[in-house]
Amino acid sequence: MNNHITVAAHIPVPDAVQTISINPVILDTPERGLPLEMRITAPVSGHDLPIILLSHGGGPSLYISSKDGYGPLVNFYAEHGFVVIQPTHASSRVGGLPADAPGGPFHWRSRVADMKRILDGLDEIEAMVPALAGRLDHSRIAAVGHSLGGKTVGMLLGARLTDPNDASATDVNLIEPRIKAGVLMAAPGNGGDSLAPSIRDAYSILNPDFSHLTTPTLVVAGDSDLSPHLTTRGADWHVDPYTHAPGSNALLTLIGGKHGMGGIAGYDAKETDDEDPDRLAVTQRMSWAYIRSALFPGDTAWQDACKALEQHAASQARVDTK
Repeated sequence: MNNHITVAAHIPVPDAVQTISINPVILDTPERGLPLEMRITAPVSGHDLPIILLSHGGGPSLYISSKDGYGPLVNFYAEHGFVVIQPTHASSRVGGLPADAPGGPFHWRSRVADMKRILDGLDEIEAMVPALAGRLDHSRIAAVGHSLGGKTVGMLLGARLTDPNDASATDVNLIEPRIKAGVLMAAPGNGGDSLAPSIRDAYSILNPDFSHLTTPTLVVAGDSDLSPHLTTRGADWHVDPYTHAPGSNALLTLIGGKHGMGGIAGYDAKETDDEDPDRLAVTQRMSWAYIRSALFPGDTAWQDACKALEQHAASQARVDTK
């Protein structure tokens, strides 16, 4: 129960269940330069549990951009039936590599490799964590990414790069077929002339090619998410993954939403430029419903959520589909 949630409470979800958080869980990754540390949050009971991989973004906080952030999303997904696995990427301030290390500051290759290493290591994870042993459904996996994490997840869903300064990074196919659905939250949009001049020159890898993103994907964007330090455009820049990717079949636009999407990165966090319990609840519930229906064909969670949003919470968000 949350007394701060009003209209979003009409978007249906099952009753919350008790969860456990296992932290840290560490996978050996010699080629990475440091071990891969994770937090895993799961329902206390149940079997054949679907999996969500969560890729964190950057931001001003010291710890949120790691396995220790994004509690509002992680807890909600786990309380409603998912096992959520959060890696600390090499770009993390608290547990990553220096920004000037090879691959820095974004460490985009390493971030994608982290997610693939987790999928390769699911049996290892179950062996290390008795509370999870035999309980994971390895065939039902989704990925969620926020901001820079949206770029990471986008590449796992099929997006590629066009880097004018690095031919080895251009048109690299890193799609991960084990991931059946994705959610991109406040993800970077197109590069080229859409980028601010300083970013265009300094970070030429921010030139995504969404034409190969074919995995079913929900794009979440705030209509007030302005990023003048990154783009010459307005909030519509974050809609590009929906506009240009054939797999992006749904767009959730948060009315008045900014980069914090109501508070997904942390409770009462300085990260959140648009803290709003209803907006957060819409983001939680709608993304959960999309993933649920994408991983369980015939499940009406997404259909029901869209109907309830339109009827009861249209002041908060709208959904477009294609």
